[in-house]
Amino acid sequence: MLPQKQAEEAIVTNFTETENDGGIVREEEKEQDNSMFTLKSFLWHGGSVWDAWFSCASNQVAQVLLTLPYSFSQLGMLSGILLQVFYGILGSWTAYLISVLYVEYRTRKEKENVSFKNHVIQWFEVLDGLLGPYWKAVGLAFNCTFLLFGSVIQLIACASNIYYINDKLDKRTWTYIFGACCATTVFIPSFHNYRIWSFLGLGMTTYTAWYLTIAALLHGQVEGVTHSGPAKLVLYFTGATNILYTFGGHAVTVEIMHAMWKPQKFKYIYLLATLYVFTLTLPSASAVYWAFGDQLLNHSNAFSLLPKTGFRDAAVILMLIHQFITFGFACTPLYFVWEKVIGMHDTRSICLRALARLPVVIPIWFLAIIFPFFGPINSAVGALLVSFTVYIIPALAHMLTYRKASARQNAAEKPPFFMPSWTAMYVFNAFVVVWIFVVGFGFGGWASMTNFVKQIDTFGLFAKCYQCQPSGLPPPKAAAPPPHAHHL
Repeated sequence: MLPQKQAEEAIVTNFTETENDGGIVREEEKEQDNSMFTLKSFLWHGGSVWDAWFSCASNQVAQVLLTLPYSFSQLGMLSGILLQVFYGILGSWTAYLISVLYVEYRTRKEKENVSFKNHVIQWFEVLDGLLGPYWKAVGLAFNCTFLLFGSVIQLIACASNIYYINDKLDKRTWTYIFGACCATTVFIPSFHNYRIWSFLGLGMTTYTAWYLTIAALLHGQVEGVTHSGPAKLVLYFTGATNILYTFGGHAVTVEIMHAMWKPQKFKYIYLLATLYVFTLTLPSASAVYWAFGDQLLNHSNAFSLLPKTGFRDAAVILMLIHQFITFGFACTPLYFVWEKVIGMHDTRSICLRALARLPVVIPIWFLAIIFPFFGPINSAVGALLVSFTVYIIPALAHMLTYRKASARQNAAEKPPFFMPSWTAMYVFNAFVVVWIFVVGFGFGGWASMTNFVKQIDTFGLFAKCYQCQPSGLPPPKAAAPPPHAHHL
């Protein structure tokens, strides 16, 4: 168990706070025990801009790196590339709005002499402080549900990936095993303590992305390859919603900001992380789709079509480790909410807090066993939850927070240099709300739920080994998807 002071510092960053020009200036209260840089502090205590960038970039790609080629088979090459860029920009914009609202909330509370020592600010609390209890309830419901299913997806992805190395156990059994492994994330106190994990996680996804790209190019196009996408509206909007989900991973933005020494510097970090992610997602998805074409309609996990080699096994193992990290990223805000509900959030004992967090893992474990549909669940979560949690609600909240002239005049953060006025921000925010509601939630929700129900009808709930290749049979070579084999 950590000593009391270290445990306290692990919960939230340890600094003094002063005001400067309406913003927040944070200085470390102590120079990490008189500037002594121990290995533990180097690996464990992260609150810099670089830590935040690694956290955002690492958390953004995760298992969707393996499903993007499948999305390209639904969308076609051109739409796949354009929608990645489009949703990357929208996602970066709403992450910027969330950071602005966090700074606004923090500034107002500090003027009231409110202290957040040993308390991690979360998105629903920002909404409560700026817009009232009804917004708090909406934000809490959407955010927690999204993070719950985001954690479920990580467990499903773990079982799906390890099956390509060891198929002696079925995917459901692997889900049991990895559920137990991922439960150990209860011992990581906060995003302040993800420094080494974020760094390693991004390295792992970088390796995997370039492995997919190079392996697909070396493999070449399969015999008789076809690229018929987009062929059906339901598939098109399912693929589009999966990309919306890819760049909507900032449901943990507030928690990442709160772990920073100077959170006002977060503003453009998500955009910079997205630009790096483009260098991973665009080449890998394009190359795999070019090589395998419509075969991907039957294989939403890109690993399933690439030949078994040492490089592929290394990529699978690295992605397994990364999915453990991403599980922790998705679960940690849920841990915070649960701690606040049961009155354990300010407890200094790491072990006691870990024990209190365990009930959060159980429903996640159970849902991963019920719905093992890797590709379809990504799209369903994107349409029904991500669309509101990280696109519509932040845009609406920003518009309502600064609807009055006095609020705009006293704003902690003024419009960015590339936005000429508050009016321009309102217009762009309105566009985000309408587009995501109609295209993301409307069409995307229809397509993804149609697809999701089809998987349940085809494979049933509690599927023992979803889309596993029957032993002794060669991989399918059909260019068009058979009627009963959709997704991973």
